[in-house]
Parts: sequence; structure tokens; C-alpha cells
Amino acid sequence: MSANTDVHVNGNPPVPRATAAPTSSGAPSRVTLHLGHLPSKKDIKAPWPRTPSRVDPNNPPWPAFRGYHEYSFAHATMGVRLPTILGKAIDDTSRTLNEQSAEDRVIDLVECLERMDALMADLSGNAKLRPIIDDGEGDVALWNKEIAKYFQGKDFMNAPWLFAEAYKYRRLHECFSVSKHWKDYDVFYRQKCDTFSRSSDAVFELSMRFAEPFRQSETISDEEKAEAERLMFLELTQVCLWGNSTDLSLLINMTEEQIKSLQSTGGDHLAATEKNILGNHLNQLWDSVKDLREKTGGRIDFVLDNAGFELYCDCVYADFLIQSGLAKQVRFHGKRYPWFVSDVTRKDWEWLLNTMVYGHLFPKATEAERESLRRLGARWKQYEKDGRWVYEQHPFWCTGYTFWDLHSEAPDLFLHLSRSDLVFFKGDLNHRKLTYDCAAPASTPFDVAIGPMASAPGAPKVCSLRTIKSDVVVGLGDDGDTIAEKLDKEESGWKISGKYAVVLLSEGRPGEKVRFT
Repeated sequence: MSANTDVHVNGNPPVPRATAAPTSSGAPSRVTLHLGHLPSKKDIKAPWPRTPSRVDPNNPPWPAFRGYHEYSFAHATMGVRLPTILGKAIDDTSRTLNEQSAEDRVIDLVECLERMDALMADLSGNAKLRPIIDDGEGDVALWNKEIAKYFQGKDFMNAPWLFAEAYKYRRLHECFSVSKHWKDYDVFYRQKCDTFSRSSDAVFELSMRFAEPFRQSETISDEEKAEAERLMFLELTQVCLWGNSTDLSLLINMTEEQIKSLQSTGGDHLAATEKNILGNHLNQLWDSVKDLREKTGGRIDFVLDNAGFELYCDCVYADFLIQSGLAKQVRFHGKRYPWFVSDVTRKDWEWLLNTMVYGHLFPKATEAERESLRRLGARWKQYEKDGRWVYEQHPFWCTGYTFWDLHSEAPDLFLHLSRSDLVFFKGDLNHRKLTYDCAAPASTPFDVAIGPMASAPGAPKVCSLRTIKSDVVVGLGDDGDTIAEKLDKEESGWKISGKYAVVLLSEGRPGEKVRFT
């Protein structure tokens, strides 16, 4: 066939081939395409800015929030909140030091304090980010690879806020992890226990309702049972959502009355707060979870956020999912070491279950209240024994990477989550990591904002339960930008108040084979 012969495709009229003007050497000098049969060009408007085109930890898909941005919560965090939190950690360690008697333990802890003082000097002086010392943790290589590749010469204020904040907590862990006797010391443990001990009203509100196993009345119709279960699911999802209110990194000096107000779990309160769920996929979530049981049940994962009352609410919710048959197994993912003040560690997990069954944390409680808490805790401990509840911790959760990089930097964890039927990501930090913590428009669809966690082969169904406590807001629908602009004018602190929330669902690509490159 000659170069200028028209080509017939499946019996259709011939499509002109490209033609070229030959040169004296016989090689074509210019190619002309005949585009007469193609649709006319359209003026296509991009629905969101995707800059820069090359996404990496220092160049998110939309502009990053950085500590030197005075208009952002990043500025207040890096300049005020983190030094305050570190100062309280130093106070806690000094208190522990004064309780020691053995000389080698005292000297070892004094050296931890000296490293904390050096970290305070780096944080307050806006020092450059140095590599993490090899302390034997499984995340050292991930941290230093990211620092070397993307953050050479960056400091606390000009690195993206998400990375700089995580780096500070990793450096704080390093202060203890290189020691001899204090490798597992938790500077936030006292705060976490104390805050839960002051949560008695909300704790017993739930334990008195759920101590006995969940049962439907036999006198109502199947339709009424289904509706009662739907309403229970929606209400407990809200309990799980708003349990995030007591975030110790934000509410450092809470009074008992403030805690009670934040943790109110009454039905009227929940009905009033649903209007503050700005991106609301509650009904789609119910449809997805209900579908699991119709397929004989499945596995649901929780990527945990705060210890104490929020973890307690997560467990009440997970208990209902097991009892109702909506899930056969629940896996809880916590942190390997103290993180962002109140994040759950294995110690926090074990403390909660054991203090419910054996503890004397609430001296003013009635015997009926204590018994309700004991029964609830005993049932949860039994779930652990028979494998229906599993607590896990992976090094990736305590790195500076966002979850856009989970499939490439922790493929074992991504594969593990891909086997789940639904993964709940709890709280503000997990939401920031899902969405790359950058200035995406509020109308950006959740599927787009979480990138590979929605689009990569094998990506699980993902639900973010998040009370809004930082600048990034996405998933508010087609009118999201208008909603956000209106709130900016009427409530200047709405993005950090915790008054508003989102329940956002991504269907993922769970049916596709996972490939790693």
C-alpha cells in the first residue's frame, strides 16, 4: 500500500492517511493531518486547578499550606501550638523525672530532656530539617528518603505544614527512642487518661444504652426492623463522627463543662448537629454497609485518630456493626508510638478496655453505671480473643507521607487495606493525609481529592469521618465553593472550630487487581 492510499476501517468510508512532502533525500519534511472527519474543537474549561502537574510531597496537587502563610492555621500551629505542646511534654517528663530514684534511669531521662530542649530550640528558631537518627524504628528509612528527596534545605516554616508538623512529632519520639530505659515513654499518656476520666457523663450515656447486646423487638414487622436499624446506624455514625471533638492537640486547657458540652450524645443533640455536616454521604454509607451484610458480611477497618472518648465511641460503633451482622470482623489501626498528642497507641487501646472492666476511674458513678461499663468492656475483650476485633499498627502511619503515597511507599499496607470491604479514616489528621492537605476548592469531589486512594487498582471503599479543624475542605458538592465563601464571610474561624464536619465516601476500585511498580 502506498503512503497516500486511503484506509478503509471496518467497511466504513476511507479515512485519509497523513501525507508528507518528500525532500530531495526522499525523507518527508512535514506531516499534514486531515482532520475533517473529527468532531469540532470545543472550549473545555478545567473544573479545578491542578498545579503543579508533577505531584510530590513538596508540590501537592494544589498549593500547600505552609507555616509562613499568616492567613492559615498552619501559621498558628507552627508558631504557637507546637511550642506549647512541646513545653507541656517537657513539663510531663520533668514530673516523671522527679518521681525516679534509680540513678541510671534518672541520668537517662535527663538526657531525654536535653534532647527535648534541643528540639524546642530548633522549633522556636525555625531550624532546617535534619535526618532522623536511626533508632531502630521501622519508619527511619521512609523518613530519611523523603527528607533527602524533597526537603533538603527546608525548615519548619517553609516545608508543607503537614510534613513539618509530623516531623516535629517524629523528632519528639526520637528524644526517647535512642535512650536505654525510656524508649516507650508517652509524654501525653497522663493527658489522655485524665481527659477520659472527665468524660463520665458521655461515657455512661452510651454504656447504659449498649451494655446489653443489640436486639430488635419481635413484635414489629420486617420493614420496621429495617428502618429501626437504619436509624440506629445513622445515629451511631454521628456519635463516632462527633466523638472526634475532644482532640487534645487543639483543646489543651479544657474544663469539665466544655468536655461535657463537646461530648453530648443525646438524640436531640445529634439531630441538631446533622445540619453541620457540610459534605454528607450518610445515606450512601448506609447503602454500602447494608450491601455488605447482604453478601454475608465482611471486614471493616478503622484507621484510628484520638484515644480516650473518641476511641470509646469508635468501639461502640464497631460493636454495633458486629452485633447487627453488618460486619464479621473489625480491624483497628493505631500508631506505633505517641503521635499528635492524643492519637491511639496500643497502650491506649489496652488501657481503655482494661479500665472499663477492672478500673475505678469514675468514683462518683452508680453501681449500675459501673456494671454497664464492665459488661461493655468484657464483650469487647471477648471480640479480641475470638478474632472479631483486631488491633494493628504499621510504621507507615507515623511517617510524613500522605496517603496518596501509601500504595507506593507501603505496598504491603495498601494490599492489606485493599482486602477490606470498607475503611473508615477517623479525624482531621487522617483527612489531611487523604487529601494531601492543600488548598483545593471546596467543590473538589472527594474521589479526586484523595487521588490514588480512590483511583489506584485495588483501592478500597474509603469513608472519612472528620470534624473540620484545619484549612483543607473538599467534597462539599457543586455549590461547595459558594458555601465555603459564605462561611468565610459569616464565620471566619469555621475551618478550625470543630463545629462543622464531613462524612465522605469513595467507592474506590476494590474489584481490580493490585499491581505494584
